[in-house]
Amino acid sequence: MSKQTLSFQAEVAQLLHLVTHSLYSNREIFLRELISNASDACDKLRFEGLNNAALYEDAPNLEVRVAFDKAAKTLTITDNGIGMSQQEAIDHLGTIAKSGTKDFMSKLSGDQKADAQLIGQFGVGFYSGFIVADRITVESRRAGLTAEEGVRWVSGGAGDFEVETLSRAQRGTSVILHLRDDADEFLNLWKLKQIIGKYSDHISLPILMEKEEWKEGEDNQPGTMVPTGEWETVNKANALWTRPKKEITEEQYVDFYKAISHDFEAPLTWAHNRVEGNTEYNQLLYIPAKAPFDLWNRDKKAGVKLYVKRVFIMDDAEALMPTYLRFVKGVIDSADLPLNVSRELLQESRDVRAIREGSTKRVLSMLEDLAKHDRHDAAPGADGVTDVVDADDKAKEGKYSSFYAEFGSVLKEGLGEDFGNRERLAKLLRYASTQSDTAHVSLADYKARMKDGQEAIYYITADTLAAAKNSPQLELFKKKGIEVLLMTDRVDEWSLNYLNEFDGTPLQSVAKGAVDLGTLQDEAEKKAAEEAAETFKPLLAKLKEALKDKAEDVRVTTRLVDSPACLVVQDGGMSTQLARMLKQAGQSAPEAKPVLEVNAEHPLVRKLDGSVHFNDLAHILFDQALLAEGGLPEDPAAYVKRVNALLA
Repeated sequence: MSKQTLSFQAEVAQLLHLVTHSLYSNREIFLRELISNASDACDKLRFEGLNNAALYEDAPNLEVRVAFDKAAKTLTITDNGIGMSQQEAIDHLGTIAKSGTKDFMSKLSGDQKADAQLIGQFGVGFYSGFIVADRITVESRRAGLTAEEGVRWVSGGAGDFEVETLSRAQRGTSVILHLRDDADEFLNLWKLKQIIGKYSDHISLPILMEKEEWKEGEDNQPGTMVPTGEWETVNKANALWTRPKKEITEEQYVDFYKAISHDFEAPLTWAHNRVEGNTEYNQLLYIPAKAPFDLWNRDKKAGVKLYVKRVFIMDDAEALMPTYLRFVKGVIDSADLPLNVSRELLQESRDVRAIREGSTKRVLSMLEDLAKHDRHDAAPGADGVTDVVDADDKAKEGKYSSFYAEFGSVLKEGLGEDFGNRERLAKLLRYASTQSDTAHVSLADYKARMKDGQEAIYYITADTLAAAKNSPQLELFKKKGIEVLLMTDRVDEWSLNYLNEFDGTPLQSVAKGAVDLGTLQDEAEKKAAEEAAETFKPLLAKLKEALKDKAEDVRVTTRLVDSPACLVVQDGGMSTQLARMLKQAGQSAPEAKPVLEVNAEHPLVRKLDGSVHFNDLAHILFDQALLAEGGLPEDPAAYVKRVNALLA
């Protein structure tokens, strides 16, 4: 094929401008990305070679070579992996996968170091080569094709690239960077070794570089380092997760996490274990410190990396980790799964179910350990002195609160997805309450503080913390000094359908059913409520008739102290908040009218009897109760008109 010039996809042109101008301060990441791509190409050959050993041709040992030429000012990264055909070079190097530059650009913060991590997350690592190069040449041949079917791809990082056929005996790919004038630092063996050690030491195949030796200069010329022709491995070249824990430093664990997650922050915690028994596997699991931008995209593939007998099988093996733990990063290496396992087979495998259950329990154990050392609720002991903690415990202080602020909402999904671990999950949940504005109150904390005679754990759901704290439904509970949990996550209402009790104590919404505080209400209060209900019977009947299109029932309540009215739903019914959320999401919600509860002692309620504006006052009472819980009147204009008429 003669040389052909093609244009980049529009998004690639945008990206190249961004890479060369915005990420220039963190340039060494280009080597991490190109070596990672080379390693992936070798992993793909291993995988395809399971069913077609001929793809290995005459080179069964997979490797990556890094070489530089000071005179030509080039740096070359070569692998003998799967390689590319001509069309694959055009497709893979001229376009960006579905993540797209539009999403990429929208996530940039202006912090160059933080922005650099997005390169790996969006699968556009190849283009990072243009940070240090003003021209890149790629020479490649796909395994299984003839030597004459190689391809050469060349671009200066502007609007187009050239592609032509190439005769290449070796399968795999060479990425040749023609370095900029200010990138001479990457023509240094020591510098390159340092970067490889920092970012790519975990790569499980050898990364080779040519040794150098000192050569004295002649005729008073300075000496210099020259290549010897002998190649040496410059990384550990074995899988980190297969090494004994005592041989691995904390720094190596953190660097490995950053490499597989493309995260620039250290993880919150991790667990490295070898599991033996009916199913054998190694697991190295990490919990990130910060939530990714696409945490709430449940359709995005998420999960840990799967290896079988140290052979890479797939990224994002979602079958190995439940959806509510989709934030977990790491590696699982199985000794029992078949090497040709597919995503479909993963769903049906008994061994996979065992790995999934074991990995889930391991993550929950990590979280329980962090929660145990969370000191937000630490209190002095009986002797008045708070327990002394050692250095390891001290390092874990506050980490669970940090985790929960980032991932607590996702963890709650587990109540509906993981029946077997529901009790463990319930102990990990944290909420704000009428005694604490921050989400540090566990169900166990709440239960320990319950009043004598209290028979339920009380909670309220609302759109915001302010709406929950100021809800009229809390008035009696505040008066009695009864703590109420304030739940403001959108997932709370759904998740509590799967959590009816905790440690034998039922959970009760203060906005559902008639209020019954049992022995916490004295007989005088109960008798006064019964008398008020009897006295107000005619008025209640009149209110019920006036609001028959809005309210299922109207009744006198003891739950209100300062407010004239509030809305509740019957026990087992869908809350008005959940109904609103469903409608906002475009889903159908069952048409259920709330119950209007009125405070018989309130002046506005007393004023109703005999008022010439009874109908207007009744509707205002209902609409104000709706507003107080975060809803909107069905006809806002009519509400305003009624209020204005009364004010006038």
